[in-house]
Amino acid sequence: MKIENHKIELRTRGFCDIHDLTPEAHRKIETSKVKNGQVTFFVVGSTAGITTVEYEPGLIKDLKVVFEKLAPENGRYYHEDTWHDGNGFSHVRASLLKPSLSVPLVNGEMTLGTWQQVILIDFDNTPRSRQVVLQIMGE
Repeated sequence: MKIENHKIELRTRGFCDIHDLTPEAHRKIETSKVKNGQVTFFVVGSTAGITTVEYEPGLIKDLKVVFEKLAPENGRYYHEDTWHDGNGFSHVRASLLKPSLSVPLVNGEMTLGTWQQVILIDFDNTPRSRQVVLQIMGE
């Protein structure tokens, strides 16, 4: 069993800023020695999340609309009582999405569907430098 750790560094704008991680992950997997196993994506921080989608403009807009309905930016959040930083909505949204995702790796390729990409959504209320840990495990 081999484990390789890589990082994907991003500059994000916050407020449901969505980034496709798939191309960079493909590059990291290509250079790895692991052919069969799994790839785990993990975003460091509590105001962003990772999932898979069909990365196209309509769905990107849909996601932003849905998250605004689920946890509105101008809603009442008790998190604000503690930190007063205006990003209670971003913590709630990120907790719904989760910070990590595992994808099977078969013959050096992620087993994603034809229209499926791995994305990061930054929910915070300010631009951020984001770090995604990419852990490639297997043989």
